Amino acid sequence: MAQDIYRIGGGGGFMVDSITAVPQLLAAGVDAVIMDFLAEGAMGLFGRMRAADPGKGYAGDFLTRYIGPHLDEIARRGTKIVSNAGALNPGALAALLREEIARRGLDLKVAAVTGDCLMERVSEFAGIKGIEGEDVLPESGVTSINAYLGGFPIAAALAGGADIVVTGRVVDSALALGLLIHRFGWKAEQWDLIAAGTLVGHLIECGAQATGGTYTDWDQVEGWDYIGFPIAECHADGTCVITKGEGTGGLVTVGTVAEQLLYETSDPQAYIVPDVVCDFTSVTMTQQGKDRVLVTGMKGHPRTPTLKVCATFDSGWRVTSYQPVIGPRAIAKANKQAEAHFARGAALLRDRNMPGFLSKDTVLIGAGESVGARAPDPDSVMEVLLKISADFESQQSAGIFAYELHTQLCGMAPGTSIVPFGGIAPVLHMVAFLIPRESVTALVDLDGFARPCPDQGPAGVPLLIGSRPPAPPAPATTGTPVPLEQIAFTRSGEKGETVNVGVIARNPAHLPAIRAALTPAALAQWFAHLFADPAKAEITIYDLPGIHAINVVLGGALPGGINASTRLDSAAKSVGQQLLPFPIGV
Repeated sequence: MAQDIYRIGGGGGFMVDSITAVPQLLAAGVDAVIMDFLAEGAMGLFGRMRAADPGKGYAGDFLTRYIGPHLDEIARRGTKIVSNAGALNPGALAALLREEIARRGLDLKVAAVTGDCLMERVSEFAGIKGIEGEDVLPESGVTSINAYLGGFPIAAALAGGADIVVTGRVVDSALALGLLIHRFGWKAEQWDLIAAGTLVGHLIECGAQATGGTYTDWDQVEGWDYIGFPIAECHADGTCVITKGEGTGGLVTVGTVAEQLLYETSDPQAYIVPDVVCDFTSVTMTQQGKDRVLVTGMKGHPRTPTLKVCATFDSGWRVTSYQPVIGPRAIAKANKQAEAHFARGAALLRDRNMPGFLSKDTVLIGAGESVGARAPDPDSVMEVLLKISADFESQQSAGIFAYELHTQLCGMAPGTSIVPFGGIAPVLHMVAFLIPRESVTALVDLDGFARPCPDQGPAGVPLLIGSRPPAPPAPATTGTPVPLEQIAFTRSGEKGETVNVGVIARNPAHLPAIRAALTPAALAQWFAHLFADPAKAEITIYDLPGIHAINVVLGGALPGGINASTRLDSAAKSVGQQLLPFPIGV
């Protein structure tokens, strides 16, 4: 069994990822494919879909675009498929899959994992404050409430004979963990193994991000147009090799895989999922050859007594407009134009006794607002894209303001044009909170009837972190400053209002200098444009000696989170890029 290799392909990192992944991974001969369709914002979108039609609320593209065209090949090869594309209605998606499979006369069994949806308990949770930010869950306007389930219900579905498993809101990494629990017979209390399976899922859940996509050294990556999707070659002892299909584009190196390990993480010793608490600090990565990285050393600790719940709700209406402004003093023209739009809108609403703005904001795309003090000289900027955002309590007020946002073509700044996108949409907010794990029961539907899947393993215990890895000793002297990009890789992401930046030393010898230079005070100054009050910035730095890295966590650096933020980069994807010019004395 120890020599057995189980190959899992990461077939997509979000709900509109490339349709090329599944056929590519099937051709590579993987044993299973996982597909992650659910970000927090997607849950709100599926919630609106289900509210409009109770029979919807799932990712229909999973069948029509991603899996349907390849069902015959999936059946021929015996490839397992696991995805959270069921979203808020896994049962309905499973039923459609069964119909299509029967129509084709294929021998494939479909299971749905449910029990995560808690919409019937809205009144119980109304008024609860989130674990981050200032939002509380309202009594009305809620579009989704879902607990994060783990990998054991997926394993139970596979044990029941399922070839395709569609779930609701499971933690992303559980898609792979469920496969590995079933394949290798791992037990719930084998914390290191459960953590290792979670790491496999975490490394491949975002698709090509592990194979050269969004990589710091993007100029060294060839074949974005046919980029390879990641394949994890997994062993029963918890070790794995990350690779990709032969002849595909992209790149698999310690750098690409280490960047993905730190993506959207906070405390690397407390990466909490339903089945285990993961400790990434002892993980090591070794380049085994071209496009092959060995990952070892994962540690796990007993699971917590609570489950995370994510709730989304609509809070008003947002108008968004994009207006190109070109010519001398473009920045000044764009700012004056935005002020005029807001003043006109306020007057129109006031004259009609209609509710005014809840908030308003402008972003000058091309003026360097996303890079703070390192922005270009304003007088040198000859073109910007003016992004106007305004939130309203009523859709009617939003409509009045939106209608007037074309008048700049004839009545405002010279050199102004128009782009055909923008419009009115609900403002989506998110609240995450914790509930006792015993208050949620997963269900597994193998034949149109959902049956309880008892919680696996011992009762959870409160999280307790003993000792921390020591920071590397500061160098005795500092040398000539060089940009961080020359000596490190970076990758950034967001969770709620928190942004993290993983910084991985290219050469372990440079880690002490990196750690000494990137102090909370220096980072607060560098990222001052991300905080309402940089003097109160909550910045924490964690050490990961196994991969010669640090994780920089910027609390409150994304006000409103990905769903409500009006920034150009509401997903914090660029924050790691913004850090690359930081001077480090080496």
